[in-house]
Amino acid sequence: MSSNTEPRTEKLTFRRYKDGDYTWKNFQQKIFEGDHSHKCPTYIQSTPPCQGSCPSGEDIRGYLNIVRGMEKPPEGQSWQEYAWRRLTQANPFPSVMGRVCPAPCETGCNRNEVEDHVGINSVEHFLGEWANANGMQFIKPEASTGKKIAVIGGGPAGLSCAYQLALKGHAVTIFDEREYLGGMMRYGIPGFRTPRDVLDTEINRILALGVQTRLKCRVGTDITLDQLRAEFDAVFMGMGAQAGRALPATDGDAPNVVTATAFLRAFNDGRLQHVGRRVVVVGGGDTSIDVATVARRLGHIEHAKPTDFEGAIAGYLAHDVADVSLKHGAEVVLTSVFPIDKMQANKHEIEQAQAEEINIRGGLVPLAVIKGPDGRAIALRVAQCEAKLAGGKLEIKTLEGTEEDIPADLIVSAIGQAVDFTGLEAFDNGRGAISADRSYQVQGQQGVFAGGDVLRPHLLTTAIGQGAIAAESIDTFLTGEEIGKRPKIDVHVFDLMRKYVEKGLDLSKVEEPLRGTDSASGVIHNFDNRSDRFVIPHKDLFLGHFQFTGRNKRDFVTLTRDSALGNFEERIQALAESAAVAEAKRCMSCGQCFECDNCVVYCPQIAVKRVPKKQATTGRYVYTDYDRCVGCHICADVCPTGYIQMGLGE
Repeated sequence: MSSNTEPRTEKLTFRRYKDGDYTWKNFQQKIFEGDHSHKCPTYIQSTPPCQGSCPSGEDIRGYLNIVRGMEKPPEGQSWQEYAWRRLTQANPFPSVMGRVCPAPCETGCNRNEVEDHVGINSVEHFLGEWANANGMQFIKPEASTGKKIAVIGGGPAGLSCAYQLALKGHAVTIFDEREYLGGMMRYGIPGFRTPRDVLDTEINRILALGVQTRLKCRVGTDITLDQLRAEFDAVFMGMGAQAGRALPATDGDAPNVVTATAFLRAFNDGRLQHVGRRVVVVGGGDTSIDVATVARRLGHIEHAKPTDFEGAIAGYLAHDVADVSLKHGAEVVLTSVFPIDKMQANKHEIEQAQAEEINIRGGLVPLAVIKGPDGRAIALRVAQCEAKLAGGKLEIKTLEGTEEDIPADLIVSAIGQAVDFTGLEAFDNGRGAISADRSYQVQGQQGVFAGGDVLRPHLLTTAIGQGAIAAESIDTFLTGEEIGKRPKIDVHVFDLMRKYVEKGLDLSKVEEPLRGTDSASGVIHNFDNRSDRFVIPHKDLFLGHFQFTGRNKRDFVTLTRDSALGNFEERIQALAESAAVAEAKRCMSCGQCFECDNCVVYCPQIAVKRVPKKQATTGRYVYTDYDRCVGCHICADVCPTGYIQMGLGE
């Protein structure tokens, strides 16, 4: 094999090695001296970083492999349904989350090392829309366990927990203080981001499993927790954190200084029809962007009474002249203690807000509310600052002499949420939250579990994942078994045994653990599923296999300052089927064989071979003839997914 010992001057097109490494010389040595290690190929299934980054724990690689056509569905089932069912094993809200999830999975995607991440969120969106259009329903369990669970809160955590428990055959009743289910998905996100018909479809699909509801019933006041514990076998606390945090500024008690949760709830309830001419939003996260864009769309009315919108936000319908008077665009300013490029909000949403000429100003800390003679706020005093997170705490350094007043008719505090513990004070850990372990058991409370924003306000996808894990813990608790430790990597993973069943292969010949020799019948030789403890990094892949392939992006309707006024139409369009398939094909199937044949083609000893078709299935495509293998590890070097690793000891 020829080698090049000259220093490399051109930039590498992929990042398996760093510039300056003597890769060619070492590669030559590996080829000719690798057999001295006495190692041979092993087949290691690992968790890809997209799944490791998904708080819901979705089997992302699994459903992308189905969409791309690599993993075939069982007979009589379309690939769309099969992929949707794989996805919803973890997350029953693909259509909602495909729209609003900030997609941490895409940040973790190894394809970022090639050109750009896979549009996981857009494929999820497509599958959710397909399921809604085709009337997909979850499959009810055949038998009931006779166990009853009370779920407090009908938001993402409570609904996710109820869904998973219902699938296990338990009787579930959801208690929620509001008129409709959905929690922050309904009352904290505007309808032009989560269309209500879509949300209702996905919620009703859960209720169709037999989940009961008691709405307009607040646990802690209308009914006590002790009453629930007497009636039910277990309780899940997922009531969320729907109380807003007050503005941390002097004199912030003016009637036109409100929280983001109160503002968005008034809008989503239909009470809020217009805002003041000048709106200042304090925040920096996704919620603050939602408030700012809603304010831009509502606009103001020239001669409206301030008490109209203030009363609507306070919770009652005041006289509103929005239908009979001309609306004008509101001047919206959004401030954050962090610079714009360090704000927590989704980057795309920030760009959309700026396109609507919402004035986003980073590096400003609120100091005081300036009031007029009537006691109402007329401005927000701010100062430039330097902010950083240290040890989980926010540290803000105010720069003296930089104070300024931003005029305001309405000031909205979008700096966080709080839990309302009225009637449930015993569960407050002193920090405004509930304490629970990794299995989401509430400390010192037998049979009580919790998840979602009551633990710590975070993403919707985080609440969904916590609700699902809590459901598993509740199920174990109800059987009387000890709740063991959760795996290090807590996600839904590809199940090779399921493929055996679907393929019709004889499971009686499969030995446990799934290891053996190349001559053993019915054994996946030298296979190890490390998905519960290992996330495969990009350095373990052969990135040179992957060519530049641009993303298939969804269409977004970008509004301007003028076109945003009164526009409450959805801005995001789902991918067409062909585009969704093409996007799924960009997935590199990290940590699992995707049948590229590199190992078969490049093995100089003809030691790596395809599994006979009658015995092969997804996850079991190649095997090694160890009588031929010399341990040169070329197969591992050219494996794009990192599925082949060298092992078997020295």
